[in-house]
Amino acid sequence: MLRTLERLGGGTINVVAGFGDFCRFSGRTINYSVTTFGRWRMVRLLLEQMYQVGTKSIPVVMITGAFVGMVLAAQSVLQFKAVGMEGKLGAVINLSVVRELGPVLAGLMLAGRVGGALAAELGSMRVTEQIDALRAMGSDPIRVLVVPRFLACLLLMPVLVLYADLMGIAGGYAIGVHVYEISAADYWDNAARTVGMLDIFSGLLKSLFFAGVMSLICCYRGFRCRPGAVGVGQACTKSFVESCMMVLALDFFIGVFMNTVRTLIWGVQPVI
Repeated sequence: MLRTLERLGGGTINVVAGFGDFCRFSGRTINYSVTTFGRWRMVRLLLEQMYQVGTKSIPVVMITGAFVGMVLAAQSVLQFKAVGMEGKLGAVINLSVVRELGPVLAGLMLAGRVGGALAAELGSMRVTEQIDALRAMGSDPIRVLVVPRFLACLLLMPVLVLYADLMGIAGGYAIGVHVYEISAADYWDNAARTVGMLDIFSGLLKSLFFAGVMSLICCYRGFRCRPGAVGVGQACTKSFVESCMMVLALDFFIGVFMNTVRTLIWGVQPVI
C-alpha cells in the first residue's frame, strides 16, 4: 500500500514539475519572440524556418483540403438529394471546411510533418550536445533555435489553413456540381449567404492557437529528449501525440467560445 502511494505521489510530482518546466520554457519563448522579432539575425533565421514550415507544407495541406471537400460532398449529396435540399450542399460543405475541418486537419498534418521534424531536429542537437555548445558560447538556445521555429509556425499556419479551405471548397464544388450535377448557382448562392467573415475568422483564430501549442510542445520535447536514438524517437512520438490531442481539445473549447460569441451577436440562427 505504501509503495503504491509512493509511486502515485512520485508520478504526480513528476507531472506537476514537467508542466511547470514546460510553462517556463513557453514563457521564455514568447518573451524572446516579442523582444527579438525585428533583429536582422532573427529575420534571417525566421526566413529559413518559414521556408521549411510553410513552403514545403503547401502541397500536403492542399491535397488534404481537396480530398476533405470531395469526401464531404460524396458522403452528403445522396442524403441531401433524398430530402430535396441538394442546393444547400454548398453551404454545409463550405461551413464545415472553413469552421472545423480545414483548420483541424491542417493542424494535424502539420503536427506530423512539421512537429515531428522539429522534435527530431532539436532532439538530435540535444543528443549530440550542440545545444550545450551554444550555451558554452554564450548564446541562449531558446532564442536561437526555438523562437524562429515558433514564429514561423505562428505566422504561416493561418496561410496554410486558407490554402486548405480554398482546396476543400473547390473539391466539394467539383464533386457536387460536376459529378452529381447539382445546380452551380444554387450551390454558390447558399454558400455565400451562409458563410460569413466570423466563420473564416473562427478558423484562422483556431489555427493560431494550434500553431503556437504544436510548436511549443514539439520544441520542448526535442529540448528535453533522453540520450540516444531511442530518446529522439520517443520525443518525436510524444510530440506528435500530444500535439494532436491539444489540437482537438483546443478545437472544442474555441468552438464553444465562438458559438457563444455568435449567439450573443446574432442570437440562434438556422445554419441553412
